[in-house]
Amino acid sequence: MTAQTESPQPANTIDREELAHELEQLSELATLVLSARDALSDDIVSRLASALSEGITLLDRLTRNEGLMRLLQVLDKPETQHLLHGLSTALSQMSREIAISPPAKGGLGGVVKLAMEPGTQEGLRSLSLLGKYWSDSMRELHSKGGN
Repeated sequence: MTAQTESPQPANTIDREELAHELEQLSELATLVLSARDALSDDIVSRLASALSEGITLLDRLTRNEGLMRLLQVLDKPETQHLLHGLSTALSQMSREIAISPPAKGGLGGVVKLAMEPGTQEGLRSLSLLGKYWSDSMRELHSKGGN
């Protein structure tokens, strides 16, 4: 049998370089925590608490607003999502078209020409229906004693 010249290193000993690296990381973490604690002055904590309080108050007011809650329920419906998507697309196209077209000359001829365009009657019909249902809703609200 041959004798070993080197003694085996125990499994629980940690390499000095690894230990130094771990201590360095721990020191950086402690510095970060101390910096954060120093940054949280009384003024910052007070402003943060005030902002949080105002946010909770605003959220409470919004959730108590029946009209807003009803609007949010309607906006959540798929058909309303499609309507809003279509409206945003139409507004974008309208903006581009107005920007590149010459200003309208006015007059009865311009009105007749506009009336003959395919989307004009549908647009007027849409606005007419909106006005009808909106006024019906307002009359119903006031007949029930709403302000």
